[in-house]
Amino acid sequence: QVQLVESGGGLVQPGGSLRVSCAASGRFFSGYAMGWFRQAPGKEREFVAGINWNGGLTNYADTVKGRFTISRDNAKNTVYLQMNALKPEDTAVYFCAASGRPFTAPDGDKNDMTYWGKGTLVTVSS
Repeated sequence: QVQLVESGGGLVQPGGSLRVSCAASGRFFSGYAMGWFRQAPGKEREFVAGINWNGGLTNYADTVKGRFTISRDNAKNTVYLQMNALKPEDTAVYFCAASGRPFTAPDGDKNDMTYWGKGTLVTVSS
C-alpha cells in the first residue's frame, strides 16, 4: 500500500513558476513509476508527465513539453513537478499517481496507475 500526499499548489501569475511535490509513504517507493495528472473544472482528468523508477525515462503531454519538468528523489520518497511559463489554461487540481510498472514512464493511461493522491490546486491568474 502506498499513500500519496501532494503539496505546493497555490495562486501564481501567468508566466510564473511553481513546484508541486508528492510525498509517498509506505515501502519500496523506488519500485513504482510515478505520474502527474490534472483535472480542470468540468473537464476529464488528463496526463501531464510520467517518470520511471530511477528517473531515467520521462514522458510529457504535448501541452506542457518544454515548460514542465518531472523529477524524483527516491531517498526522500518524493516526486516533483516543476512548472514554468505557466498559463491560465494550466489551472487545475494536480494529482500524483503511482504505477506498479516501474521500468516504464507513464505516458497517459490512467488505468496503469494503482495509487492516487487527493490533489493540490494550482491557479494561474492575474
